[in-house]
Amino acid sequence: MQNVLADLAVESEAATALAVRLAAAVDAGESAFLRLAGAAAKFWVCKRTPGVVAEAMEVLGGNGYVEDSGLPRLYRQAPLNSIWEGSGNVIALDVLRAVGRSSESLAAVIEEIDLARGVDPRFDDAVKRLAAELGDPERLPLRARRIAGLLALCLQGSLLLRHAPAAVSDAFCASRLGGDWGAVLGTLPASADVAALVSRAAIGTPG
Repeated sequence: MQNVLADLAVESEAATALAVRLAAAVDAGESAFLRLAGAAAKFWVCKRTPGVVAEAMEVLGGNGYVEDSGLPRLYRQAPLNSIWEGSGNVIALDVLRAVGRSSESLAAVIEEIDLARGVDPRFDDAVKRLAAELGDPERLPLRARRIAGLLALCLQGSLLLRHAPAAVSDAFCASRLGGDWGAVLGTLPASADVAALVSRAAIGTPG
């Protein structure tokens, strides 16, 4: 259970860090950055949310399934994010449009990602994979979701490496970028400091 909670905490913190960065970009008028980063963030976070909410319900068992917990409402609404913000394919293609039509947008996002280059080899490898994907013009629409997801992950990785505690950034890089992760939440590697992750997420939680 600690592994599940820690994995959920990592997912939440990565999404929150990206959302806060986008909010700061809005305040600062960073339109070029927002054009691409906003689209990638919408795609990735909307796709991740239903699974995260479902796992949170499972953590609470039957108590999470009853309406009084509030989670069933969140679970019903979670898939709607991709509809309200544009379906997954539409947003992924929007990422490609931002990359292809505005070199300023791509440059602004890469500049943000590069702020964490050299901090973690798993992050650096992911950035290299992103560059390879972007540098291959063949059948881009077919790879649109792949590119959008990797772009969002690299942005999240850069932010966590610069602003989050080592326990968070290490778990993120090991799992989301390094591949030391299973097909479901709760499969962080043994090297992850799950106790620290759960404790950090619990700070300020009522009860």
